Amino acid sequence: MSDALMPTYNRLPIEFVRGQGVHLWDSEGREYLDALSGIAVCGLGHAHPAVAEALCEQAQTLIHTSNVYRIPHQEQLGQRLCALADMDRVFFSNSGAEANEAAIKLARRYGRQRGIETPRIVVMETSFHGRTLATLTATGNPKVQAGFEPLVEGFVRVPYDDLSAVEQLAGDGDIVAILVEPVQGEGGINIPAPDYLNGLRALCDRTGWLLMLDEIQTGMGRSGRWFAHQHNGIRPDVMTLAKALGNGVPIGACLARGPAAEVLGPGTHGSTYGGNPLVCRTGLAVIDTLETQNLPARAAELGERMQSTFRDRLAGVNGVKAIRGLGLLLGIELDRPCGVLVGRALEKGLLINVTAECVVRLLPPLIITNDEADQIVNGVSDLVIELLAEETAA
Repeated sequence: MSDALMPTYNRLPIEFVRGQGVHLWDSEGREYLDALSGIAVCGLGHAHPAVAEALCEQAQTLIHTSNVYRIPHQEQLGQRLCALADMDRVFFSNSGAEANEAAIKLARRYGRQRGIETPRIVVMETSFHGRTLATLTATGNPKVQAGFEPLVEGFVRVPYDDLSAVEQLAGDGDIVAILVEPVQGEGGINIPAPDYLNGLRALCDRTGWLLMLDEIQTGMGRSGRWFAHQHNGIRPDVMTLAKALGNGVPIGACLARGPAAEVLGPGTHGSTYGGNPLVCRTGLAVIDTLETQNLPARAAELGERMQSTFRDRLAGVNGVKAIRGLGLLLGIELDRPCGVLVGRALEKGLLINVTAECVVRLLPPLIITNDEADQIVNGVSDLVIELLAEETAA
């Protein structure tokens, strides 16, 4: 590993030099099946022809101007996203953390415009919202915050999927918004009760709080709908996106509707590169492909199929606590830490992830075939069974 890089990542000892569809190849020419897709970024897989064509054409035409000028592709992408999400306006950034930072600033200004001097936002335990100072403060993981104190003020934390805990805050006049993930990804693929988001929506309607949904990992078709909250038939006031929106090109978005869409004005927020012609042209190609190939519905179908097959393969295996998921956002929770599985999977040519120490997280591209889905299920099941058998024998 080069000493020139700050050691901010525990990198695996491998370098990929090429990707095609659901597969990657390392510098030794070995092929891997990608069940992680860059942590939910490459929803269309690697080197997708529509994405490559959009990037090449735009790079040869115009990459960047500035947000002080009109950007037609940005306006088109904003209109497409608003139509898909039934929202009114979009702010484009470079990443998910910046999209959440925009949401946090929007909520604070929303409160200040209503005469609240110390606006506060309700956030959840075991959540993840990014690594900027404000978003790591909003994140419900002490490990992410350690060493960066003093943290940003203005957050109230409650347990995830506990509606009563949020309702108890209804009398707090400083609260202006709730920031929550429809499904917690980094937290362990935690799926709340079916009526949780509906309860939060109703509470926000009663109190005048903004419901802000972090759909950075769940959005752009991964859950089986364009956005995970659409399973609940609700609309947020603010929603953030990133990851699969650019299929590898850095782009984030903060969408808002109603009064929330009127909060930010000229000079209140900005981004040098956010929403430039290159990334927005790519985002349009991603949406076109997801739409024409009906990939959100495909994610729903494959996700149910994979969960069912996992349950068949792992039925009765001691140590498997839960198998859960929504679309192609899948988790297998064990009763013990299982980070060792990442390296073992790599040895077998399979890319997976372990989060929350005990949860195997699978985020395959939405373009996987049935056969590739079966390869992932069989490969992961074999690894889990092997690990649990070893530790039981020991």
